[in-house]
Amino acid sequence: MTVDVLIPAFNEEQAIGKVIGEIPAELVQEIIVIDNGSTDGTVIAARKAGATVIEEKQKGYGAACLKGLSYLSSKSQDELPDVVVFLDGDYSDYPAQMNLLLAPIHKGDAVLVIGSRALGKKVKGSMTIPQRVGNWIATHMLYFLYGERFTDLGPFRAIKYDSLKRLNMQDQNFGWTVEMQLKAAKMKMPCAEVAVDYRKRIGKSKISGTLKGAVSAGVIIIKTLLKYR
Repeated sequence: MTVDVLIPAFNEEQAIGKVIGEIPAELVQEIIVIDNGSTDGTVIAARKAGATVIEEKQKGYGAACLKGLSYLSSKSQDELPDVVVFLDGDYSDYPAQMNLLLAPIHKGDAVLVIGSRALGKKVKGSMTIPQRVGNWIATHMLYFLYGERFTDLGPFRAIKYDSLKRLNMQDQNFGWTVEMQLKAAKMKMPCAEVAVDYRKRIGKSKISGTLKGAVSAGVIIIKTLLKYR
């Protein structure tokens, strides 16, 4: 089972090398960092750590992820991955737990696996109150509107590449994660969650670090949930 890792990153110079360094090398074919207009040394640090770096100047988490998918689609047939793992570049996730996400796919139990921070161990202060409340609201709306029960919209996730292509992802902002989950639910794709741990990110979050950012992201997520109903 070949695995490629996509890491959207914006000004993560201090964290990106640690993230890449903890990804189990024996599990992955290629690590791709999508630099989303960083003004620090993120690109240099990522390349030094051994990642392929591509650039997406249009700001937005989804825009960076879409750029990563475009890169994958440009590969030759024998280079395409079986599975794509998404991972944040701020060192809040534990890359070494990647095997937990891949296990249900390897067994044939799921095509999409979400790493749930709600089910795992969290370092105190690693998730803000707006993040916790927003996750609770969004996952309950997901169940009410689409019939699929999740506990988190966690960015650490794995999905079969063929299934990912079928989802025809569109969101260019922070509706990306929930768009993936709701579309998988609508298409009746087998989904699973596994518990993953979570720690305080390196540096200040561009979203959850401010009330304005958290509210803005929450509005985008709710709009996305209603858009595809």
